[in-house]
This record gives sequence, C-alpha cells and structure tokens, in this order.
Amino acid sequence: MESLTWGLTSVLLHADLAIRIGFSLRVIMRKRAPSVSFAWLAVILMIPFGGALIYLLLGEYRLGERRAGRLAKDRPVLREWSGALRDIPAIDWQGINPACQPLDLQILTTTGMPTMPGNRLELIDTADRFFSLLLDDIHRARSSCFLEFYILDEDGRMDELIKALLAARQRGVACRVLLDAIGAKRFLRSHAAKRLRKGGVEVVAALPAGLIRALFVRIDLRNHRKIAVIDGEIAYTGSQNLVDPRFFKQEDGLGEWVDAMVRITGPVVELLAATFLFDWLLEHGQSPTKYRGITGIRPVAPAGEALVQLAPSGPGYGEDTIHNLLLTAIYAARLELILTTPYFVPDNAILAALRSAAQRGVAVTIIIPEKNDSRLVHYASRARFDALSQAGVRIMAFHGGLLHTKSITVDNNFCLLGSVNLDMRSFWLNFEMTLVIYDHDFTDRVRGLQHRYLAQAREHDAAAFAARPYRQRFLENVALLLGPLL
Repeated sequence: MESLTWGLTSVLLHADLAIRIGFSLRVIMRKRAPSVSFAWLAVILMIPFGGALIYLLLGEYRLGERRAGRLAKDRPVLREWSGALRDIPAIDWQGINPACQPLDLQILTTTGMPTMPGNRLELIDTADRFFSLLLDDIHRARSSCFLEFYILDEDGRMDELIKALLAARQRGVACRVLLDAIGAKRFLRSHAAKRLRKGGVEVVAALPAGLIRALFVRIDLRNHRKIAVIDGEIAYTGSQNLVDPRFFKQEDGLGEWVDAMVRITGPVVELLAATFLFDWLLEHGQSPTKYRGITGIRPVAPAGEALVQLAPSGPGYGEDTIHNLLLTAIYAARLELILTTPYFVPDNAILAALRSAAQRGVAVTIIIPEKNDSRLVHYASRARFDALSQAGVRIMAFHGGLLHTKSITVDNNFCLLGSVNLDMRSFWLNFEMTLVIYDHDFTDRVRGLQHRYLAQAREHDAAAFAARPYRQRFLENVALLLGPLL
C-alpha cells in the first residue's frame, strides 16, 4: 500500500513538473509582451495543475477554429472595402497638421481604414441627450437600424428604445441588434429580448460563451464596441452602453456612470456600417462578399468639414494595433495631453510614454474615477501613481460618478474617442472601436468636456499617498503583478 502511495505521488509530481515546463515553454514561445509573459509564468509555476488550466482557458486568443478561419478569410475583404468604397480625395496634411500624417498612415497600414473628410460631428456629453437623439433617429428611420453594444439593460429609458425598435420594424425597417454574450447576458435571456425577436427585430449574441465552449474558445475575448447606424446615413459611437445611468449598477454605490458619444453624419458613416456588417456576418458564419448591394451600406455625402479615421481593434486586427496607435498619439504631444479612462492599468510601454511626455515639458493630465467598480483595477492603478507623479504627470480623481468616458486630446489639435480603456484587456483582448478625429474645433469641444470633468475632480496628493500603510502598498503591488491579465 505504501509503495502504491509513493508511486502515485511520484506520478503526480512528474506530471505536474511536465505540465509546468510544457506550458512555460508555450508561454515563452508565444513571444508576447514581457509583462504578460512573466505574469502567466507566475500563474503556471505557482499553482499546481490549476495554473496550466487557467492559462488554457484564458491565456491565448482562441476564437475557435471556424471563427478564426472566417476572420482570417474575411479581414482582407473588409480592408479592400474600406479602400474602395469610394474615391477619397487626397488630404493636404501640410495645410492641416503635418503631425497627424504619421498617425493616419499607421492606421491605414494596420487596419486599411483611410481618413474620411467631410464629416459633421456632434459631441454628446450626457446619456439623456444620447438616448433622445438616438430615439428620434430610430423613429425617423426608413430602411435600417443597426445597433452593436457591449451591454443592454432594460431599466429606465431602455423601454423606450425597445418600443422604438418594434415600431420601426412594423414600418418595414430592418432592425438588427448585436450584443455581447457576457456583457448583455441578463438581457439576452429576458422577456424584453423575446418581445424584440417576436416583433421581427433580429437580436444576436456576439461571441457566445459557456462551459463547454470554454474548452475550445477563450470566453473573456469580448465585443466591447458601441456602434449605432441608422439608414446607413447617421452613426453613433463612443463609450456609452445601452443603459440608463440612473438605474445601472446603482447598488454598487459609485454614482451614475458618466459617458460621451459622438453623432456622425458624412462619409465615415459608411465605414462604421461596414464594420457592423462584418461583425454581424461573423456571428452568422457568412462572408461579407455575399451581401454587397443589399445591406444598406452606401456612399454618404459630405456633411461637414471634419477629418475622421476609424481604428477598429481586437484579435485578428493585428495584435498591437490599438496599443501602438496610443503610443504614437502620446509621443506626438508637444504641449498638452489629457486622458480620461475608467480603467487605468498601463503596461510599461504606455507608462514610459506618459512619463517621457511629462519629462519633456508636456502638461500631462490623467482623469480617472475616484471609485471604481473593480477593486483589482483600483489597486493596480494606484501602483503606478508614484512613478507618474515623480515624472510630473497630474493625476485627477473624478468624484461626480463613475467616469466611463475614454478620450485623449493632444495639443488641442486632434483627439481620440471611443471604447478603448487604458488597460491590457482593451489593448489585446477586446474588440474595440476608436475614432481618431483630426479637427481642431471638435477637439476643442472634447477638451472642454475634459475640463468640466476636472472641475469635479480632486488632484492626487503625492505626499499623503507616500505615507500610506504598508498593507496598501502590498495590495497594490500584488494587483500590479496581475495587471497584464486584467
């Protein structure tokens, strides 16, 4: 009996050793960012058997073989579309802002999305204003209403949205709603979702998740985009989910979520519609080439003067697309850089870029919520405060609710607005959408919104922070170790 026990123990020890070595080699050969690789090595080596299982479930970009195959096949189609949707006039960057041309070229090279001139942009700084405009546009819709969001929660004004979609469908308008399977899990199983489907509105879950699927697909790869396209002529994007902030997560005691959206008319709407269609067809296992001419995607006449470029990102769009784009934007700053984000867990490259900007005389301000709905993110963020403060970065804690707006203004010349957080999940895991806007007037409006946030924020006290208890420092450093996995 004793020999059997020793034999079994020996087998388990050797199996555990083989698993740890095998998965460690796998992590090393993936050639990911060093911080990400070291974090996964720590998980694998410190947790017997379980570390390898966690890595298997969450450590790689597994979209499923069929989905990954479709994505690889159809991505060139979207790139071809974006370049051939219409003849785009050459842009005189020297007459606009030469500093923007490298950013334009980088996005064009990595995503195939060109800068589109002739757009009109309306900055929407409250959820109530956003829903009022969106509902009006749905009520006037003639042919199509496409909605793609991470969350839809049926409380508050969302009942109006559901009724508007049902009324539009009764008028013969094609209504499609694409919601993330985890973000909108409760709604997708609700009576309201059944009402929509029964009324002819197509409601589809993006990136379905489940216990069986987790064995083959990484379930925390999520569709985090926020896109609405009406009649192929009007579009919205930004950070707002389809939730009424007066009701959404109020039990957490963090106040109302604060977001910003953009209402767009003009040629770039065509690319947003194409992006929605690509995501929609990906969930149906169909190719975009089959739907040319019958999808409602059409050239849109110029409606303003703004230059706008889309930067979609996520697995299959180039592993470092949005991360490298953010680095380029930060290094382009010469005078002022203001960033707002609810989740601030930068990797070493973003951290170095922010410190470098402050050290060369750029006025760098980061605005984050004073309270966060993720304790782990809260502690991981604070672990970076000392290094940033010492470099001269101003850190501001917003106390007017949970600041959820994701925005960057650079020298009051151009800005980025969309769904991307400054954390590893947005950089490498989620499907995101960012607008890069090369327009001084609109950037000035975004900067004005950022300053209104600053009026409701407290400046980080570096001296008081330095005197915090050892326990707090320990929790921050532990959270920081897990930062690449957040």
